[in-house]
Amino acid sequence: MALSPLLVFLGVYLASSLIAHDFYRIPVSVAFLIASIYGLIICKGRTFEERLGIFSEGAANKTILLMIWIFIMAGAFAETAKDIGAINATVNLAMKVLPGKLIYAGLFLAACFISMAIGTSVGTIAALAPIAAGVAEEMALGSSTGFGTDAPFIMAIIVGGAFFGDNLSFISDTTIAATRTQECSMADKFKVNIRIVGPAAIIVTILYILIGSSVSATPQSEPIEWVLLIPYFLVIALALSRVNVIAVLAIGIALNGTIGMIQGNFVWNGFLESIGRGISGMGDLIIVTLLAGGMLELIKVNGGMDYIVGLMTKRIRSKRGAEFSISALVSIANLCTANNTIAIISIGRIARDISLRFGLDSRKTASILDTFSCLIQGIIPYGAQMLMAASLSGISAISIMGYLYYPVVVGLCAVCAIVFRLPRKYS
Repeated sequence: MALSPLLVFLGVYLASSLIAHDFYRIPVSVAFLIASIYGLIICKGRTFEERLGIFSEGAANKTILLMIWIFIMAGAFAETAKDIGAINATVNLAMKVLPGKLIYAGLFLAACFISMAIGTSVGTIAALAPIAAGVAEEMALGSSTGFGTDAPFIMAIIVGGAFFGDNLSFISDTTIAATRTQECSMADKFKVNIRIVGPAAIIVTILYILIGSSVSATPQSEPIEWVLLIPYFLVIALALSRVNVIAVLAIGIALNGTIGMIQGNFVWNGFLESIGRGISGMGDLIIVTLLAGGMLELIKVNGGMDYIVGLMTKRIRSKRGAEFSISALVSIANLCTANNTIAIISIGRIARDISLRFGLDSRKTASILDTFSCLIQGIIPYGAQMLMAASLSGISAISIMGYLYYPVVVGLCAVCAIVFRLPRKYS
């Protein structure tokens, strides 16, 4: 019963979409609202005020609120950059620097690089999604086959690369949570984790090069307006300096406004209106995040997570079984929480107990927690990253899912690492 609100959400969303014959028409926020109301009703042994208190505590979780601030700043940055023409200028540069045959691989490696630098998949998507959407439009004009030129394909490239860094970065919340719960250093965890996901990144890069072989993009004839590229260059430079992502976006917004007013793209009032439009565009995403946080807190308080943990751990017999159980636990927790950091924190202590009981290496356990949580977070259509990518590009999160090559290959590599006890040497 504790888990039933999640089933109600999935039932309402999937059933309604199938009835409508369109996954794009059903708002995720409405499905979460119905599931949240149901969760409040079935929560027994507490007054309605107490139930609302639990729901509100979940919605006001520190991690969730931090994500919301990033959503707000990301929306404002993306909209102001669009209004001053920074996106078009960046697309023009990308089309000139990267030949059509390498542009897919180039975008993927750029997302990997930036996400490693700033340690957040959300921040990476916020910075690159508007650019990727513009590239998709330009690539559609230069492809000889039409394959791989639509926005969902390009956006999937960005999402995949964003999770590469989310999984490995030393300043990523998931890395911090995984290493702290398993009591190992981030450097040691990185050495193991890169041997699991590194081959996946190489395979996917080669795949994007092969797919791009059919593309022959025509470079833009217009001159590049370099001044409009300053906001993105500065954002990348600050990210490399490990400045907080919110501070990075705030500086980017201010710079967009300064450039826009100097060039006459808008006056002060127009700048404020642009910020307002960007924030409003994130409204549905913010509501979904709050509703999901509250509903999932009800599931946790009512014992839903404890039930899953007990079910998954009672028949472990070997190291492989222990590692698969840990990967299953964090995957299920991520499906329930739609937040990879919270998923790791939720089952981190259980994973540590399993690791000690079966003699697992804490570095690999931390890598399994981080890799599988990022894998699930990268493919669920109601995750913050997918919703942000969809919102910034004006497409459906469902449409992106069919092109998520990197998460699929990472999953295969992670399973092979467990089955074949890889990597064999950690140091």
